[in-house]
Amino acid sequence: MGDDDEHNSSSDEGRKEVDIYPLSCYYFGSKEAIVFKDETVSDRITRMKSNYAAYGLRTSVEAVLLVELFKHPHLLLLQLNNSIFKLPGGRLRPDESDIDGLRRKLSNKLSPSRDGNETEWEVGECLGMWWRHDFETLLCPYLPPTVKKPKECTKLFLVRLPESRKFIVPENLKLLAVPLSQVHENHKTYGPVISGVPQLLSKYSINIIDI
Repeated sequence: MGDDDEHNSSSDEGRKEVDIYPLSCYYFGSKEAIVFKDETVSDRITRMKSNYAAYGLRTSVEAVLLVELFKHPHLLLLQLNNSIFKLPGGRLRPDESDIDGLRRKLSNKLSPSRDGNETEWEVGECLGMWWRHDFETLLCPYLPPTVKKPKECTKLFLVRLPESRKFIVPENLKLLAVPLSQVHENHKTYGPVISGVPQLLSKYSINIIDI
């Protein structure tokens, strides 16, 4: 075996695996709409400043959920107003852990009952962290050493799905399965965080499970 073959073999052995199941294995329904606090960018900035003054750094957690469609991996995204795409998740409560907070947010957005069984979500590895240096800038995938008081941190977690489950989504949101190839580096449509997900998944072997 040549040096290149040995290098490729060791690289493959070091990759983690994630199993994904066909979209047809999942049931999709709707429930009562949720109220969004942010009406304008100005409103959101004002609320962020108020929360920062009261609680300090804002921490958000978001889920990377994968399914199979047409033999390709697809990312589940929430869509608001037919234009804004988001990963399922949201802001943590004070002193709430990342995993507990993400389970709570997933139950709130995607489960039949908002106060349902939060342990049903298999929250796995943290794939990456994004930082907001001040209230008005976009999220950035690194924190410069010159920034001593960042305003927001967003953490992305891989959440492995079982082979079947119910997704019950608020009626003012849509849950869409979007091909990873379409998301990749498509900053204009999906923003910097979502468009960077395929790169974060490059260390995984994605196994399509036929049912």
